[in-house]
Amino acid sequence: MTKVTFITFLCSLLLVACSQEEWQTTVDTDTSEAVFKLYDMNYSEGNSRVESRQESRYDRLEFYVVDENGDRVEDTKGKYNPATSEISMEGLHKGSYRLLVLGVKGDESKDRAVIYQPKHLSDAWLSFPEDLQKPLEAEYFYSQTPFTVSVRQTGTGNQEVAAIRQDVSQQRIIARADFEFGYANPYIRYAVTDKQLSFGEVYFCTTFAGDGSFSGQSDGVMKDLDLNENTSYLFMPLAGGSSLNGEVSLQIRSYRGETVRQVYAYRQEQLEGNHIHRIMTEVNHPDNHSAVMFVTKSAYQAGQYAKILQDDEPKEVYIDASQRKFNTAQPLQLSLTEEGKLHVRFYSPRDLGNVLIKARIPAVSSEYFDLAYFDTIPGFADFYETVPLVQRSSVCRLESGRQIQVPQFDVAQLSGIEFKVESSDPFWAKLQKIVHGWDICWGLYGGDPEKEDGGPVGNWMGIRPVHCRESVALFLNFTYMIDMPEHEQILRENSDKLYDDNKNPIEVERVLQQMRQKRTLVVGLVYPGNNVIGLGGGSTFGVYQQAWFEHYWNAFVCSVTFHELGHVMGYGHSSSFTYGPWAEQLMNNFYIDNISQFPIDSSTYLNSKSNPNRYK
Repeated sequence: MTKVTFITFLCSLLLVACSQEEWQTTVDTDTSEAVFKLYDMNYSEGNSRVESRQESRYDRLEFYVVDENGDRVEDTKGKYNPATSEISMEGLHKGSYRLLVLGVKGDESKDRAVIYQPKHLSDAWLSFPEDLQKPLEAEYFYSQTPFTVSVRQTGTGNQEVAAIRQDVSQQRIIARADFEFGYANPYIRYAVTDKQLSFGEVYFCTTFAGDGSFSGQSDGVMKDLDLNENTSYLFMPLAGGSSLNGEVSLQIRSYRGETVRQVYAYRQEQLEGNHIHRIMTEVNHPDNHSAVMFVTKSAYQAGQYAKILQDDEPKEVYIDASQRKFNTAQPLQLSLTEEGKLHVRFYSPRDLGNVLIKARIPAVSSEYFDLAYFDTIPGFADFYETVPLVQRSSVCRLESGRQIQVPQFDVAQLSGIEFKVESSDPFWAKLQKIVHGWDICWGLYGGDPEKEDGGPVGNWMGIRPVHCRESVALFLNFTYMIDMPEHEQILRENSDKLYDDNKNPIEVERVLQQMRQKRTLVVGLVYPGNNVIGLGGGSTFGVYQQAWFEHYWNAFVCSVTFHELGHVMGYGHSSSFTYGPWAEQLMNNFYIDNISQFPIDSSTYLNSKSNPNRYK
């Protein structure tokens, strides 16, 4: 009589405690077969017992069979098929057995783990050193599955078969501890600069036996842990009478540049295998009730706030002056929406750092108070976020330094709001020097930016966001330039080169007045296919694509730009302001020679020449 017993498991690695062979693809069809599928159970949380699982995949697999007395069954043959994650056992006779499986995910050597070859169910199978002093890095799974081999009558005689066919649930031997934090003020979460965990005397089990029992005890010493990147750690269950305890230390910065370090005690009485234990620290920070929106870089990233004039912005949006328009003297636009949200929109290719926004609201105080602080306002930011004043009672820090408690407000009570901005960023100092701003918006002039060739109509083609962003750079620079003392000086030194279409001299004061007067330009993109590379006059302004991309360094395209600005100022082709020295000698060269002093001092902020959305 042929005596064969198959026990099949879904596992993943060719490392088996039993005698093993390579799997044979052909199986004797006269033998009986018993199949077990091995699944990993998901972690349980709290009292949750949801049976969620997935097929087992291990980096190391150990298994063996014991009889009804718990003794290891020898002279069995184990086979493992890595392709199907199946294990078979041969050589078992009539009787009751248990199959024990130990799976490892990760590198157990980093835990200094030792895996033994036990002779009895109660023998140690897995152990860790008493002085490990750190969490575990690998995950360890275990199952104990009873089955029987019985005899049944067949046409050819008696045959021994395994009387079981079922799924097997592998559970983790170890527990997971998640260290979490509760914040009364959401902005404090992103102001934490350091989180450290220390331990008191904590004793963990060090040994695991085949019967699922724990024993042994660690030396009670654990090294501190860094919680800045990882807040989930793996441990063996606690030894009897021990608890997971210690202190959590937080370092938190404020928008005023101060640092607060706080220490909180924690205690977890139980660590249960295959469970997640959440250890919560409620952070009681001095700024919990502050009215300030402290928007750190990480808070801004987490908010995933939008940007304007991006390449995927619809043309219906960016050519609509009610949605996209700015004055170069006020590129940072601030408002409070009807929903009580602070709206920050920034027409700039460059980021702005260290920005404190103050507000004055009659219902709050006659003084300005701190409303929001940004580590960074990104270029072309379009930030919306509800102010704390309409969410809860708050503490406002007034400009005089006093702090006042205010109740929660309705949005209507915040009417009449005024804003003030402070920043230590040198870029802000330059933007503040733009006194005589021009209003800029954009137009298609019949072109179609959705067509590959821009849908040219006459001498215009469809302007795209990549060109709109460059026009922001150009006009921030131009309106900064017109108030520079060096610019005024070069005009005075070359006053003889300033003349109108009748060759009559134009006084420097008159030229400055024309450059500094309020204007609104509808900016477009010129189609060069008709040998026209610029158009301007009144509120119309446009240049061809190359000029938008190379105004930082190319004297020729700058002369084209200033030529069209000469038309905007009211001059014709016989004046010095178009085909003459103002456009072609003085302004174009001054612009590129002084680009390092301008607000947008480099093409690298936009890198438009490499933008895939430019016209080819």
